[in-house]
Amino acid sequence: MPATTTLHSVSVRPALPADEEALGELDRSTWSTLHAVMPRPRPPYDPFFDERHRPGDFLVAEAVTEAVTEAGAPDGSGEIRIAGYIRLVPPTPLACNAHVRQIQGLAVAAWARGAGVGRTLLRAACAEAMRQGANRITLRVLGHNTPARALYASEGFAVEGVLSGEFFLHGRYVDDVLMGRSLAP
Repeated sequence: MPATTTLHSVSVRPALPADEEALGELDRSTWSTLHAVMPRPRPPYDPFFDERHRPGDFLVAEAVTEAVTEAGAPDGSGEIRIAGYIRLVPPTPLACNAHVRQIQGLAVAAWARGAGVGRTLLRAACAEAMRQGANRITLRVLGHNTPARALYASEGFAVEGVLSGEFFLHGRYVDDVLMGRSLAP
């Protein structure tokens, strides 16, 4: 019987309509007061993809996982699983803002955390933004989300503004931190 699961490799690809169920489940399972401004999702669940959240807006991280026996040996059960996603979109429909892309969502499955999946998705989003012709990328993160802020800072994102007390969540005011970075070489 497997004791643990080992993550072997991670690759990133564009999301497909067929990913909807898995991404919806991932989105619900990663909901947390650390990053969510919306209430916890409750059944019946809205579709993951809709007119504003199209498959083409998402990059998906897939990981090859393998169960490890109690003796520590791989059991040969290699399986490809969705480990995370990132949403990358233009921040506005304005032509004067077309050089910017914005990250509007990043989620990593609990079993894949600590293995570099978030960093891999962040780097893939920057590369995709450049491929789309952007020279700048931005995001918003809640002030108390220290792990995400540290990841973003380690990848060159800087705090460019703080909307103090922008959200009232769970009985307290929380800052909305605006971060960004250049994509120029």
